[in-house]
Amino acid sequence: MTYEAPLEKHPVNIREVVLGEGEKARKIGGENAFPFHSFEGFLPNPPGLALEVLDMQPQNWAPWVLEPFKDVASDPVDWAKKCVEEYGAEILCLRLLSTDPMGTDAAPEDAAKTVRKVVDSLNVPLIVLGTGTEDKDSKVLIEIARACSGKNLLLGPALKGNYNEIAKAALEHGHAIVAQASMDANLTKELNIALCKFFPPEKIVVDPTSSALGYGMEYTFSIIESIKQFGLVDKDNMMQMPVFSDVAAECWRTKEARESEEQGILWEATTCMTFLLAGANLLVLRHPKALRLIKKMTSS
Repeated sequence: MTYEAPLEKHPVNIREVVLGEGEKARKIGGENAFPFHSFEGFLPNPPGLALEVLDMQPQNWAPWVLEPFKDVASDPVDWAKKCVEEYGAEILCLRLLSTDPMGTDAAPEDAAKTVRKVVDSLNVPLIVLGTGTEDKDSKVLIEIARACSGKNLLLGPALKGNYNEIAKAALEHGHAIVAQASMDANLTKELNIALCKFFPPEKIVVDPTSSALGYGMEYTFSIIESIKQFGLVDKDNMMQMPVFSDVAAECWRTKEARESEEQGILWEATTCMTFLLAGANLLVLRHPKALRLIKKMTSS
């Protein structure tokens, strides 16, 4: 008598979201099985792995994470080019640190000019993230949506207090959005329901927010896993959006990652791989060596 392992099949799919345009466009999501369970279903698209770019000179970075970008860190266009041409990034995440109202408080028009320069210099998909300040992000992301109309950027975060304005601008100008609800699957669903009253669900990527290894990673894992289970097992169509995870910012603020280069790279790679196992479809990394490690692990 032969033993056949039971298989868990799901009749529904996570929605497929397209990032960017043209031949370099990337698809994320689309699966009807849990991560790496290709024996149970269809996993049409590999995880999207983005390298981070800042729109201003980074402050207080550990020397080993700044080292790969020290010659380009003052110019986001050169930084973006180096990520693609030297480090093999297929997706970029431009973080608009300069717009922080508690920092340099750059004008929305200036941020839009910077984003447009990066968009025009490279044709890879681009994620554009504000600082999480609702009022300022709303003004900044609306201006960027206009300036880069038709470029299919992924704009975020869209929060409970500003999703309406950001999503309407994204819809008008042909962009996708990152819908962020902090560490709560039910709040994620509530935001999705509100957005889908006027915004296409196939243009939404959800961000439950992330914590690094040693700083609540297990809780993040459980939230991402819950979102995927609600979508696939419970067939909840308001929970069938791809999941975004911003690993870079969380990992490199930890004291452990800042203590040594090897430890920092492994800290980031371990956190990233854990969230991939939980079900994340799109992740942002900071160190090129961490990106290389994850590509090696997911391609073997």
